[in-house]
Amino acid sequence: MCFSSNSCNKISVIFHNLKFDFTIFEVQNKKMKYFLLLLILFPICMQGQTDFEKAETLFQQQKFVLAKPLFEKFLTQNANHLKAIEYLGDINGSFKNWDKSIFYYKKLKDLKPDQANYSYKYGGALGMKAKESNKFVALSLVGDMKSAFEKAILLNPKHIEARWALIELYLILPGIVGGSEKKANHYAEELSKISPVDGYLAKGKIAEHFNRYKEAEKQYSFAFKIGKSATSYQKLVDLYNNKLRQPEKALLLKKEYEKQS
Repeated sequence: MCFSSNSCNKISVIFHNLKFDFTIFEVQNKKMKYFLLLLILFPICMQGQTDFEKAETLFQQQKFVLAKPLFEKFLTQNANHLKAIEYLGDINGSFKNWDKSIFYYKKLKDLKPDQANYSYKYGGALGMKAKESNKFVALSLVGDMKSAFEKAILLNPKHIEARWALIELYLILPGIVGGSEKKANHYAEELSKISPVDGYLAKGKIAEHFNRYKEAEKQYSFAFKIGKSATSYQKLVDLYNNKLRQPEKALLLKKEYEKQS
């Protein structure tokens, strides 16, 4: 019973607030229950996972140090498990343990010789080892690198990354041990047929490597007009700022790129 309308309103507000507080308490209580349930269930779920599944989860979280021993343990009982071998190749590559990475990728390509990416990864690991080794070691690896990238292209005629790797290789190598602008151009032309943007970028890179900066500008500009990609933009900006010494062009390009982004 209310003695006045004001009293009734006050009581209504009090009860409303009490109800609101209880609702919050209930919601928080439910959240706490869910949280406790997760704490209980998470270890059980982890226990239910195989070593491979645990390792894969850790790999996806980029916790490579924790994933590595689990994959190694799993491989002791599953010696030819392709995905586990590939993960270990990737992990050792991230640690720059190139010999180990090469070991795992070689095993992959030997187990599955018809898989283009395995050959590509093997060649890539060889390339990284060569890059960080002395000239004699690097030169001893060139033949295997070429073969691996060429095999990747043979298995997958549209393999873009393998062609890029060969272009880089032919540009870096001195002519006396197999470096060749002609061969680099050959793979750039092949890239053009698969991906026009990659083709123009490759031709621009070759021109820039040989200090033909106006030609490089032309090729990078074609790539930018077609794709408006971050890569083509950056290549062109760097060329303007660092090689052609034309910061005003770099500024205009920046405005154009930001407008379409």
